[in-house]
Amino acid sequence: MHFQWYPGHMTKAKRMMQENIKLIDLVIELVDARVPISSRNPDIDELGKNKARLILLNKSDLAEDKWNDAWSEYFREKGFSVVKVNSKKGGGIKSINGVIQEACKEKIERDRKRGILNRPVRAMVVGIPNVGKSTFINALAGKACAKTGNKPGVTKGKQWIRLNKNVELLDTPGILWPRFEDQAVGLKLAFIGSIKDEILQTEELAAELVTFMNKNYPGVLESKYNVEEDADPYGMIARIAESRHCLVRGNELDTEKASVLLMDDFRNGRLGRLTLEYPDAY
Repeated sequence: MHFQWYPGHMTKAKRMMQENIKLIDLVIELVDARVPISSRNPDIDELGKNKARLILLNKSDLAEDKWNDAWSEYFREKGFSVVKVNSKKGGGIKSINGVIQEACKEKIERDRKRGILNRPVRAMVVGIPNVGKSTFINALAGKACAKTGNKPGVTKGKQWIRLNKNVELLDTPGILWPRFEDQAVGLKLAFIGSIKDEILQTEELAAELVTFMNKNYPGVLESKYNVEEDADPYGMIARIAESRHCLVRGNELDTEKASVLLMDDFRNGRLGRLTLEYPDAY
C-alpha cells in the first residue's frame, strides 16, 4: 500500500507559517504519543530553529505510560520542553502555562532588560492532521475557540487566540510533508487517522494492524474479540467479522465492516494502551 496525501491547502498553510514565524517566541508542537517520531513533520525543526520549543505528547492516555516517559526523556535530551497531555480529558493541561513561561524565560528576561514588560508570549501551535491541536487549544483556553473534528483537515486557516494576559496562540492547519521517504511512516500515520480514510484500502490497513498487534501485543485481539489468533491477518479479520456479526446479505462475512470496526477500536483506545514506536530505534 502506498501512502500519500498532500491537499493544496497544506502548501498554503506552510507558506503562512513561514511568514508568521518572525512574530513567534515559542513553537508548541503536538505529536501523537503512540507514534511520536512518525507524527512529527520534519519541516517543523527548520521552521522553528532559534525559537523556544515545546513538545506535547498528546493522546498520552492511548499509549503505554512507560514509553511516554521514555519518549519524554528522549525529547528533553534534544533540548525540548515536554509535557504529556490528554487534550480530550484535560490531562496535563494545567501545567502548560507554567511550562510556556519556563520555556520562554530567556525571552521574557530580554524584554525586561529592554523595559518591555507584560508583553505576552506568542506561541504557534503546529502538528500534523488529526493530532489534536484544536482540542488542545480549546482545553487550554477553557472554551471552544478552535473547530474540532475526528477527521484530518478540519482547520484550514490561521487564527490568533488570546489565552490570558501572558500567552497568545496562533492556531495553524495540520500539515503533512509532500513525500514520505519511508512508507512505514505513512502506514503509522494511516493507523492513527492522519491520512484521509477515503484514499486508503481499509482491509489492507486493518491487515497491517493485525500483523503489528500479533507481533507486539500478542493475545490482545484474541481477548478483545473472543477469537483464536490466526497467523493470516485476513483470516483474523474474518474471525473478527464472525465474532462481531458483521454480515452482508446472504450471511456472508462483511470483512470491510470488521476492518472499519478494528481501526476504530484501535484509534479510540478500546484495544488498550498501545505504543507503535520506541525511542531506542531512533
